[in-house]
Amino acid sequence: MFGFIKKLFGGGNNLREKINEGAVIIDVRTASEFGGGHIKGSKNIPLDKVGNSIKKIQQWDKPVIACCASGMRSASAASILRKNGIEAYNGGSWRNVSRMV
Repeated sequence: MFGFIKKLFGGGNNLREKINEGAVIIDVRTASEFGGGHIKGSKNIPLDKVGNSIKKIQQWDKPVIACCASGMRSASAASILRKNGIEAYNGGSWRNVSRMV
């Protein structure tokens, strides 16, 4: 069970390594949520815009860590990105990811 949860949310140590290696953090909350607080240097691409941003994200040629408020939208975003050949991880809550930066 723990392995499933760790896989779902990306695993803390693995995410920290990816951040240290230059992964891009994408916050998939709405612009107004993002404006209320976010990780410095993260990019705001709301979940409903992720599918239309695939080519731009592929051009970064870096792993991506998706985050949101709770981990639900970021899980969906990471799944969409992986289906399009992007190395993507679900970081869960942006507050949790901010502790790794």
